[in-house]
Amino acid sequence: MRRVVESDVCVIGAGIAGAMVADRLADEGVGRIVVVEAGNETFNYDQRPELWRRSQAYGENPWPNTYIEDQVAVGDTEHSFTRYMAVGGAALDYGGTSRRFGPEDFRLRTLYGVGDDWPIQYEDLEPFYQEAEERIGVAGEQGPPELDPRSKPYPLPPLPLSYNLELLKEWAAKADIPCWTNPQAKTSIPYKGRPVCCRLDACNMCPIGARYSPDFTFRDLLERNAIELHTRTLVRRLALEEGSDRIDHAVAVDRDAPDEPVEFRARVFVLAGGFVWDPHLLLLSANSRFPDGLANRSGLVGKYLTGHRSVTASAEVPFKLYPGISTRVSLLSQKFMRPGPLDRYVRHDFRIWESMGGDEPRVRGDSGELLLGDEILEDWRNRAETGAVRLRCYYDVLGHRESSLSLDATVRNRWGDPMPRLSFRDSEESEALRGYTEEKIRGVWEELVRAGGGRITSLRPNDGKDHAGGGCRMGDDPATSVVDRYGRTHDHENLFVAGAPAKVSTGCSNGALTIQALSLWTAAKIAEEFPARG
Repeated sequence: MRRVVESDVCVIGAGIAGAMVADRLADEGVGRIVVVEAGNETFNYDQRPELWRRSQAYGENPWPNTYIEDQVAVGDTEHSFTRYMAVGGAALDYGGTSRRFGPEDFRLRTLYGVGDDWPIQYEDLEPFYQEAEERIGVAGEQGPPELDPRSKPYPLPPLPLSYNLELLKEWAAKADIPCWTNPQAKTSIPYKGRPVCCRLDACNMCPIGARYSPDFTFRDLLERNAIELHTRTLVRRLALEEGSDRIDHAVAVDRDAPDEPVEFRARVFVLAGGFVWDPHLLLLSANSRFPDGLANRSGLVGKYLTGHRSVTASAEVPFKLYPGISTRVSLLSQKFMRPGPLDRYVRHDFRIWESMGGDEPRVRGDSGELLLGDEILEDWRNRAETGAVRLRCYYDVLGHRESSLSLDATVRNRWGDPMPRLSFRDSEESEALRGYTEEKIRGVWEELVRAGGGRITSLRPNDGKDHAGGGCRMGDDPATSVVDRYGRTHDHENLFVAGAPAKVSTGCSNGALTIQALSLWTAAKIAEEFPARG
């Protein structure tokens, strides 16, 4: 027997994008909102202190049961957070960094002659960045306005800098690198029922709820009876209305009653499953009229996957630090994100953390000699006279058209659906610039230690892609994009894609806040075009 669930809006995916879409639509009063999540509920707030304790004591996963064993991407999955399926999604486990893209990120072709411009500008998205910061509670301070433009202050004051970070801020200034507090979705004052961050450095499993998590939004929406949430329910394909290009219903399986098919019918469907599962669902939904998948007349569903790469380093500084407090809070500079005109395209961020590297006691010296008795203490005291820091730069990497997600018929879930295979590839421009970019970053750090003192002790370029997006890129031309500037698919007027898949590029910043702003931007358009029935 088939179970049918009807609504005005059906949101598929209960992660960070789905939370913002549902929250905004509920505020707009669009009607009945149904959210469908393949994974489990995560409303285990009373258990989190103990889960965090066990993760510290025994190395256990603090987020158990947040994935489906055979629903997993294959291929280039490093750093992609592809396994998370639960209420809250991958943002259950994020550190809370909440940075905006800059104006340049939306105009790469115009300003630098590389990549593609977005169909929207920073000014279009700026009010939605602000709205996202207010909804989730971002603590921050504005940097120099020419480097960090914004029209309103952060909703929460910045988290206080530790003694160590104050010293490191002065150290970076000697190299003419202005730094300020990295904005965080953590409470510096009580906010929306959340307590003040006590700087446990437990950000990826905050045991007190100071760091925002999307499950907070869903819990609030449920308590207000603003949504209907269906968990452990995997949407397997979308079906068209007969004789129309509109989406009629979503076909799903209830993991607890797999023999009873479920249909979700709605006026509007919003895909909010992220850069892996949204393109995957569109490709799975192929039919006789759309043999290459829904929303895929351009052939670009799953194409132009994008993400940025990092270069990390460790350094010794010529002054004493006292590590151990707020080691997850960093200093940020956007000096190199807004570099002005360039002969060759290199843009990156700049971050500094305190570190305990090299400060631990040891039983062998630099040359490998065995240390005994008072020699251990003497060696430890001498090394503690200097400090250690961790450095990292994310640099912009442009995705190739064939940086893509495809269906792999050799890897299937228990229901027979082929799983997504990821294959990241740099554009020719970024591939040609990689060595030059990493040398430029090395030069920034060498100048930093030359001006402020110290030495670089290690440096490592990373191959993986962080903060990935794409697969349903936005654009004004249906021939070169999957969705329009609002996230509506060009091919199906009642089907929207929210958040990460719509990104044209990933810039130099952590992507969570841009995903949230894009999702609110999409939700505002849905509310405008599909108001509640009278």
